[in-house]
Amino acid sequence: MSWIDLRSDTVTRPTPEMREAMARAEVGDDVYGEDPTVNRLEELAAQKMGMQAGIFLPSGTMGNLTAVLAHCERGDEVLMGNLAHTFLMEGGGISALGGIFAHTIENQPDGTLRLEDISSSIRPDDVHQPITRLVILENTHNRRGGVVLSEQYTRAVGDLAHKRGMRLHLDGARIFNAATALNIPVKRLTIPADSVTFCLSKGLCAPAGSVLCGSHSFVAKARRIRKMLGGGMRQVGILAAAGIIAIEKMTERLGEDHSRAQWLAEGLIRLPGITFENINYNLYGSHNEKKGNQC
Repeated sequence: MSWIDLRSDTVTRPTPEMREAMARAEVGDDVYGEDPTVNRLEELAAQKMGMQAGIFLPSGTMGNLTAVLAHCERGDEVLMGNLAHTFLMEGGGISALGGIFAHTIENQPDGTLRLEDISSSIRPDDVHQPITRLVILENTHNRRGGVVLSEQYTRAVGDLAHKRGMRLHLDGARIFNAATALNIPVKRLTIPADSVTFCLSKGLCAPAGSVLCGSHSFVAKARRIRKMLGGGMRQVGILAAAGIIAIEKMTERLGEDHSRAQWLAEGLIRLPGITFENINYNLYGSHNEKKGNQC
């Protein structure tokens, strides 16, 4: 019997084209900046995200941790959702390794943080309190069923953060899924942010790796932090080669995944004993309340 594993999009496997590219990859020492395949991946990622530069990291968790450490100092505060991946699923790394305080705000059913909640959570200039330095958004939002944050909402949060002297980091592990659902270029979802990390191994079939993007100065600082965290890699163009195909080829096929997920949900909902959320934030960005599934 052949099984289809639906536990997560992290169980995807490299395509034959990726395996061939990995075998043929030109490599060098990436810690010295001498791996041409990694350099190409980082340049491609930055261009896609509308950022100046990128840095290849082993995982999305390290990407988010590196971003927070690059943006913040010890004792600073970060605002994020109470269902955020960084809060729930990353081992408390920002606190354990960075001495950074996580201030959680309730995630709404559509994955957003209310603008008024963000604004009221920003600390005053008071020596008794930590400095609120950063806001983290997650798109798509994992614990809210993979819902998509809109371009307009992300821009509004970015504007609010910047007006208050803060920065915005986007946990975009599945940001290409969000762009596919909204049928827009991915950079329209990322440009309002000061940094964004996205995964190559979730739905895009690469065996490992994430890319963190931001300004030249931000990435230079992130590169130092990556080394500190033990994320410096050597002839890793073998992995980067798969990442290039993930961006150039597999992002174009995410619509197929969405269509199959919708088809599966529409079939499951007809079965007795299967229940779904009452609010459907569907795969194409529509926020209509109705009886249905949450994909």
